Amino acid sequence: MKDYNAKPPRLNVSAIPRLLVIAVVVFVVIAGVAAASQSFWYFTVINPDEVGLTIRAGEIEGVRQPGIAFDFGLFVDVVKIKTSAVPITVDDSELITVDKQRIGLQVTADVFRPREADIVIANFPRYRNIYTDDVSLSQRLTAFTLQAMKVCVGDKKFDEAVIGSGRDVLRSCIDTEVSSLAQPLGLEVRNVAVPQVIISPEVQAALDSIVQSRLATEKAKQDAEKAKQEAAAAQAAEEGQIRVEQSKLQEEARQQAVLQQLKQEQLKAELAVIQQETINAQQQLKLTEAQQAVAKEQAQVDIAKELAMAVLYAEHPEYVALQMALANASAIKDTDKFIFTPEGVFPNLIFSNGMLPTYQVK
Repeated sequence: MKDYNAKPPRLNVSAIPRLLVIAVVVFVVIAGVAAASQSFWYFTVINPDEVGLTIRAGEIEGVRQPGIAFDFGLFVDVVKIKTSAVPITVDDSELITVDKQRIGLQVTADVFRPREADIVIANFPRYRNIYTDDVSLSQRLTAFTLQAMKVCVGDKKFDEAVIGSGRDVLRSCIDTEVSSLAQPLGLEVRNVAVPQVIISPEVQAALDSIVQSRLATEKAKQDAEKAKQEAAAAQAAEEGQIRVEQSKLQEEARQQAVLQQLKQEQLKAELAVIQQETINAQQQLKLTEAQQAVAKEQAQVDIAKELAMAVLYAEHPEYVALQMALANASAIKDTDKFIFTPEGVFPNLIFSNGMLPTYQVK
């Protein structure tokens, strides 16, 4: 039977430090084992802006591209090399041009470590710090840029290095020089720019004076050119007005000449019409006279025939009777009917429906 009145057992306070010591010792042992085993394996993730250089027993095995990398063996390791841009900014205020002018420049650029396996393997043993430490890389490229700035500025005159398109030529020169110095290290330099040109106050004051003088000269030239252009414009306007008036007079004269020519042509046409009408009237008159002569001759022919017939009728009555008989015969048709009755007697007409009386109509 359980005794509910019994007291709980006491916690041994002296055992707590011992447990703590044991836990610490176990943690240290585990950490030591993990650290010692790190030389025998690795498991890591290579980011998109990195490549991994794999090493086994102190010798380079190869280059891993972004992704998961792991290996087991004797003294294996992987070194990550950052391939994204490392920006640099270099200032130098003591540059001397070929014509002994002092200027200063600020140059900016982006430096990239290589991703190609052969370049990384060939250069990593000699330039390990540059490939793994951005500070070392920046220091080395700063030295290269300072040298390039001195070379490029020293080959040019002040105006060629500072004014206008000369600055772009200077930038291109620095880009070429820095790239040639960085290429043996397997590095690539991009986006070289010269954002600032530093000039001493004395030189700046002299430049301002030159610029003001040049501006004044240009303004005077512009004013003279403006006056010349205005005079030429006024003269051109006057000449244009004169030419316009002359053109009007010439056009009026031309129009008058054309009008006169048209009138002459019209008169010629009217004269030709009159002449043609006269010719036509003369021809019509001749035609009428000819027609009258023909009609007269025809009338004489017709009259001669009539006269000959009259003489024939007068001399030969029997011929007249024959002609009358022929005329009557030709006037009678097959359907005509003749009824001969004594004088004073009216004939009666008999048809199929009976006898019809006849009446005198006179």
